[in-house]
This record gives sequence, structure tokens and C-alpha cells, in this order.
Amino acid sequence: MNIRPHANPLTAQPSSRRLGRRGFLGLAAAGVAAGIVGCGTNSGVGTVRLGSGEPGGFYNAFARLLAEVADQAGTVRIDPIDTYGSRTNLTMLVRGEVDAALALVDSIEGGEQVLALGRVYENYLQLAVRVDSPIRRVADLRGTRVNLGAVGSGAALTGERLLWAAGFEPGVDVTVEHRGLRDAVAALDAGEVDALLWAGGVPTGALAVPRLRLLDLDELAAPLRGRFGHVYDRVQIPADAYPGGSAVHTIGVANLLLAAPSLPDAAAAAIVDLLLSRADALVPAEAAGTQFLDARSLTGTGSIALHPGAAEVYRRHHG
Repeated sequence: MNIRPHANPLTAQPSSRRLGRRGFLGLAAAGVAAGIVGCGTNSGVGTVRLGSGEPGGFYNAFARLLAEVADQAGTVRIDPIDTYGSRTNLTMLVRGEVDAALALVDSIEGGEQVLALGRVYENYLQLAVRVDSPIRRVADLRGTRVNLGAVGSGAALTGERLLWAAGFEPGVDVTVEHRGLRDAVAALDAGEVDALLWAGGVPTGALAVPRLRLLDLDELAAPLRGRFGHVYDRVQIPADAYPGGSAVHTIGVANLLLAAPSLPDAAAAAIVDLLLSRADALVPAEAAGTQFLDARSLTGTGSIALHPGAAEVYRRHHG
């Protein structure tokens, strides 16, 4: 068995605050311990290191639920790794620092050698301002400070696209910052930024603050699709999603559960079996949006080919 070193993907980030049970500064050491592939205690399949996201966000919650049901099933061991999200996860996956990862579909570039285990959920773009802010629509963001998510997150990429679709040049018409979710909420509350963008489930706990208000993004759905492709859906966040909130339309982006081509077929199959058989246990509290945990939707991974081990399970279930 090989022990593969696990680089800390977050050392280049602007903050070294702790994240979750492991913390940013402990990721490297924990990753080495988790990198003993083929030595999982649950079965001969071994341990699958899963790049997730920030604690408090949808990816992190989903990854931990998947790890729990895997422990219960005893077919594969899953070790969730805290990260800043999609782009960080993809980098780690390509480098072999994780074996599987969650990512927004618009974060995946054509040259990346990754395979899909399934399309699992849809994340909602949530552009928040303070309740007393004069900003009422995206057009009012000109000349303001907007947090587009941490460097390495999917929101950082999608957020720039959102600004382009609104007719802004990021960094020129709008001052762009990159903070993690909790830091961004605190900065917004303190008046250090004027708006923040988050791509995640509904409701996201950190945004469930009565002092915040979501902007309607309905007018940007068509420009986004026209300029960047048909991966963006027009969706609605219901009025009761957040305390005192109003219903708003926004943009939905599907996220995929990805795997490295080197992931053994048996491990891929074990994970897909969990997606199909334990779907009810894989719904985080933040998952008020569209859920794709059925065989027909799971296989809708677009241009990203299914991992052979995953494809075999889907064929077995539905031919």
C-alpha cells in the first residue's frame, strides 16, 4: 500500500482560521493518515478521500452524510476533506490528493481528467445584502464591494460570470473580494463589503440571519445561458426559506460527484450503491432545492463520462 502525501489546499488562502472538526491547519496531517488507499476498515474496497467544502455549506454536509451511511453499510470508508469548494476540489482531484470530489458543473474545464459518479444536487446562487442596503437589484452593484466566495470556490468563478452577464467588468466596475462564507457574512454585517455571493443549498445556515436580504437574479438567467452555456437554470427560492425573507428567482447550477480515473471500480460501485439505496439519508438540511438522487437524474452528467464502476451499477439497476 502507498501513503500519498496530502498537500494542504488552503495554505494559500487569506485566512488560517479553523474549519470544522479538522481545521485548515490540520488538513495536511489528516490527509496523510487518510491516504492509505486500500486499508479501509469497512471492507477490502478501502478509504476514499472525498473533497467536500466549507463547514456550514451544502458540500460539507452532504460529504459527511455520505461518510455516515458508508460506515453504516460497511462497504467503503469515506473520509471527507474540508476545502473551499469546487475549484480547490478539482485541483486536488487532478493532483491525486483526493480520490473523489464535489464540484459545480460550470467549474469543470474540458482538459481535466475526471470521471463522474453522478449528478447529485443543484446549488443555488444566493446574492445577499444587508436588509437596510440601498442595493435592490444587481444593476445597483456598480461601484460596490462584492465578496464572490473564497479563492478556489465555485462561487468565485460563477460570480465573475454573473458580473459579466450583468454588464460589469470584475475588479473595475465592482471591487471583488474573496473570503470564506462565515468571514464574508461577518464582513457584510460589519459594512466591510456591500454584498456576498454564495453557491449552496437552501437554506444555508450562515445566511439565515434576519439582517440579510437576497437579491432577485431572474434577469441574469438568460444572459448567463447565452454567454456561458446551458448549465444555468432559472429556479426559485421560496419565501419561507429564510426568516422574514421574500420569494426570489435565482440561478441553479448542478453539482457532480466526481472521481479520479484511478479510483477502483469496486469503490466507485460501492459509492453509487449508496446514492441509490440510501438517498433518503443523503439529504442535508440545506437541500430545499432540486435533488437528483434517482438513477435517471444521477446519470445526467453531460460531457463528463461516468466512471466504469459507476456505469456498471446504473446498468444493473436500470439496464
